[in-house]
Amino acid sequence: MATVSPMSISAISLRSAVLGRTSVATNALLVAGGVVVLALLAQVALPIPGSPVPVTGQTLGVLLIGTSYGATLGVTTFITYLLVGLAGVPVFAGATFGLARLTGATGGYLVGMLIASFIVGALAGRKWDQRISKALVTMLLGDVIIFSLGLFWLHASLGKSWTWTIAAGFTPFVIGEVLKIAIAGTSLPLVWRFVQK
Repeated sequence: MATVSPMSISAISLRSAVLGRTSVATNALLVAGGVVVLALLAQVALPIPGSPVPVTGQTLGVLLIGTSYGATLGVTTFITYLLVGLAGVPVFAGATFGLARLTGATGGYLVGMLIASFIVGALAGRKWDQRISKALVTMLLGDVIIFSLGLFWLHASLGKSWTWTIAAGFTPFVIGEVLKIAIAGTSLPLVWRFVQK
């Protein structure tokens, strides 16, 4: 019976393909590294005049971490990020922290990111991050989840019209999100090609 190299068999996540079986300590380091990446990308924030929602690099981090870590570790990383921010460490956009960030007008985007981490990770577990066409769909779905929850939450918390909500919470982000989807949706399949050689 012939043996098959572990790299020739598609792994559940990019993390497991690169690192193989990981220990609790390795996973803790990955979570800590992911939290740092999310916190740094949250600080890449451009305020939008008239909107409580800044443009950040955070969604790119969520898409990349969720898909490359897989659903379980991706969600664990984002929950840890939220807990760190709730505990008083300034990891949210604009170096902010606390419960008000999660329960305030922009909290829906954070909840959406948590759910998107799981969904994109689950799709990656079904190899949707290995081909560009499916990876782009995965990233688009993650973004739709983030912005759907963000917009509903923004609308409900501020009581503004839907026209205002979309103008303040979606329209300014379209170009940036298209770029983030393109970056995440093309980079992961390229990494997979390298890993599977």
